[in-house]
Amino acid sequence: MMIIMIRDYQKEGVLHVTIFGANGPTGRLLTRRVLDAGYSAVAVTRSPGDFPLPAAALTVAGADVHDAAAVTDVAGGADARGAVHRRAVDTYSVGTRNIVAAMCKTGTRRLAVVSSTATYPSPGRTGVSLTLRLVEPVITKIIGKTVYDDMRRMATLLRDSDLDWTIVRLSTLFDLAEVTDYLAGEIDPVGAFTARIDLADYLAALTDAPTVRRTVVVSTMQHTPTLLQTIRREAFGNA
Repeated sequence: MMIIMIRDYQKEGVLHVTIFGANGPTGRLLTRRVLDAGYSAVAVTRSPGDFPLPAAALTVAGADVHDAAAVTDVAGGADARGAVHRRAVDTYSVGTRNIVAAMCKTGTRRLAVVSSTATYPSPGRTGVSLTLRLVEPVITKIIGKTVYDDMRRMATLLRDSDLDWTIVRLSTLFDLAEVTDYLAGEIDPVGAFTARIDLADYLAALTDAPTVRRTVVVSTMQHTPTLLQTIRREAFGNA
């Protein structure tokens, strides 16, 4: 999953939001909340014909973040049509590099990216089981090593830029129907889960001054699944 949200305050006095990765489960929730807040939005996806949320204030653009020209067109307000390519795991770093370059060209400064709490150790993390503490290093250092390496490259690219970025780190995603009383901010992760709707709610309402050039965490504490339910869902497509 890759979600990068660009906020542009210069579009005729209306907050304009561009969402890369908009067609995933979290991206769709974020797009809906952005539209419900009265913003103008561009949903960027590699499969624009499949996007299910028609709205007057919404433009659906087809682009692959690996395609620098298509990303620049989207950031500049064009309806890009980028080719889709199969590549090694470099979507986070290459996509971010192209988006940062496009933002610099178009004079847009504010963006938020989604990363993982597993990218860096969190010694102060609470509310996780011993099983997860034992399993997570296997996932991050062996099974998903290339993904987490790429997330770290993405973070480095942002920190080296002069843009007004925020990195939003999440734990294992799961689905809920309603927003919870989640925890968010420059804190250690709590527990092992983040509800997609909580993540979308936080991103849509992201404030500027406290989070600019900061890394924050979103943790869900209510109605979370068990580790067994999570494993079953990932393995068999159910909870």
